[in-house]
Amino acid sequence: MSLSESFTIPDVPASDNDDIDSLPSTSTESFTSEDDDYDAQREWEQSLEQLQLLLTMILVPFAGKYFGRKFAYWSWARYMEWMHNVEIQWTSKKSFKAAGAAEAATSL
Repeated sequence: MSLSESFTIPDVPASDNDDIDSLPSTSTESFTSEDDDYDAQREWEQSLEQLQLLLTMILVPFAGKYFGRKFAYWSWARYMEWMHNVEIQWTSKKSFKAAGAAEAATSL
């Protein structure tokens, strides 16, 4: 065996290439695309921004006003009982809560 024969590639029979040729030819670009990843990331960031705006512009102020009014009424009742010896009773807790929610929502 000479030196030039050791570097030659032997002929492969056609039957061995049949398995490879029968596979569908798909490009890897269809599976991972930079543009698709970028668009998905941008949509995700926009969704997060919308959720943040919903929380900061609507839910947090509404909850703050509702619980702030509730605390104000509670503290006013405690003050009146302590300072002026007057007993404060809410006749209907449901209507009190509904009125508090309605008052909190009116100015939003």
